[in-house]
Amino acid sequence: MMKAHVYVTLKASVLDPQGQTIHNALRKIGFADVTAVRQGKYFALALADGLSAGAAGAEVERIAREVLTNPVIEEYTYRIEE
Repeated sequence: MMKAHVYVTLKASVLDPQGQTIHNALRKIGFADVTAVRQGKYFALALADGLSAGAAGAEVERIAREVLTNPVIEEYTYRIEE
């Protein structure tokens, strides 16, 4: 069975208040070496047996683009493993 791992993050040009809050909290508890935090979402998709690598990539690409992200403010990356 193949699995797809999809990572959705805010575009670099979009303010990330949750990431900034996490960054501030990390600094306050002593993690001074962290210079920035961007938060995002992770999706694990189990794909049907027998799906070709090309078909799996096309399917995951479409799902990420049309369902999992808001293209105005978010971008995505993914990887597929067998």
